[in-house]
Amino acid sequence: MSRNVSITYALDWTTIIMFLALVLFGWLNIYGASYTFDQTNILDFGHRAGKQFVWILTAIGIGGILLLIDSKMYNFFAYVIYGIVVALLIITPFLAEDVKGSRSWLSLGPVSLQPAEFAKVATALAIARFMNSYGYKVRSLKDLFIPALLIFIPFFLIMVPQKETGSALVFVSFLLVFYREGMNGIILWLTLIAIVFFVVVIRFGTISLPLGTGTWGFFSCMLFILLLQAGILLFKEHKKKETAFMSAGIALAFLVGIIINNWHPVNFNYLSIGIILAADIYLAYIALVSRKIQLGWGILFSICSIIYCFSANYAFDNILQPHQKTRIEVLLGITDDPQGDGYNVNQSKIAIGSGGLTGKGFLNGTQTKLKYVPEQDTDFIFCTVGEEWGFLGTAGVLIVYWLFLMRLLKLAERQRDTFSRVYGYCVASIFFFHLMINVGMVLGIMPVIGIPLPFFSYGGSSLWGFTILLFIFLRLDAARLEKLR
Repeated sequence: MSRNVSITYALDWTTIIMFLALVLFGWLNIYGASYTFDQTNILDFGHRAGKQFVWILTAIGIGGILLLIDSKMYNFFAYVIYGIVVALLIITPFLAEDVKGSRSWLSLGPVSLQPAEFAKVATALAIARFMNSYGYKVRSLKDLFIPALLIFIPFFLIMVPQKETGSALVFVSFLLVFYREGMNGIILWLTLIAIVFFVVVIRFGTISLPLGTGTWGFFSCMLFILLLQAGILLFKEHKKKETAFMSAGIALAFLVGIIINNWHPVNFNYLSIGIILAADIYLAYIALVSRKIQLGWGILFSICSIIYCFSANYAFDNILQPHQKTRIEVLLGITDDPQGDGYNVNQSKIAIGSGGLTGKGFLNGTQTKLKYVPEQDTDFIFCTVGEEWGFLGTAGVLIVYWLFLMRLLKLAERQRDTFSRVYGYCVASIFFFHLMINVGMVLGIMPVIGIPLPFFSYGGSSLWGFTILLFIFLRLDAARLEKLR
């Protein structure tokens, strides 16, 4: 039977307490990052901290309103909300001013808002609505076509016309939701392999092999493909003799190449491609004889990988913006640019390292006060935490974030309908992606793509977006007690 319970009883107060703790500590760090010696009041509305306090109050008010709305309304109006936000994304580049090369901010009098922050909420609602359709199950890739399209539309509108790479890449996090709903895990592995191939080809693409011609970057990827082919044949198909024969052929081909190289230079990049194609022919023969059609996927993977590795350099040189290329080169150690694109990360690491174990104390960070770190109260706010609160402070913040994410996953798993569960996983995935990338880029282990740290970075759009994202889920979670058992 249905249960009539109050919203205050049904709410998950543990999550709300963690939300308030993160928001308030983030506010203190915005004050510390933007503090000037002539500023004595944290509520000075002429400074960042005072303005952020207003955003916090309005965000809490918006959260309260969202909790009062009937939970069924979010499902019912999901597509409408998505359509409105997509339309907003379309018109934004025509109305927005150019800010550091991107057109993503709409000016509404004294307030500027970034529609991309709200597109995450709209996309999460639309995906949850579609996956909640009667009889919907993820059985094959074709079942993910519509959800993938729902993601691609805002991704494209943010990436291309608005030129906001960081905000667009957040939509990749929805892959984790698809995996939870039944998507084959091989897609996540292929995504990871694609990232590794790209990094290896770019990082080691200019380092020549000691023998002949060719580069370590491309050659290493080709060796991985050959090992994968042999591994599939041995461990997946249990064909020891065939694996031994293929391995011997591969070794012999490389040996011949090394011998020929003594008289005439051999391009080992092209030699490895030829060996892979020969191995593909051999695998195709085995597949036909033993009727193991599954081997065809290995052949397709090897061919696509070769094409992908060739196109990685082209994409890096011709598609990425110059500043994006430089940031990746600095991250991978290809170039050293401490006074240019590497300046932000270099100063951020200095600030965090100078904090030591316990930090320099609130408002005592020298790197922060002397404004060495650009964007130190927005994208690089975490370096303020490290400098003023030290290792213990940063560890404490990360532990709270980890508990927050674990709580979101727990809430998502206890939902009684697909819409709430899928939306909950969308929320957790978005928060996880933001946390991982932001902290990673501040520490210099992720590329600088300019996305905010949830509840910490200064800005009304991001705070409102994260608050709306979270409180809609809290309202859906509270509604579970009102459903039929």
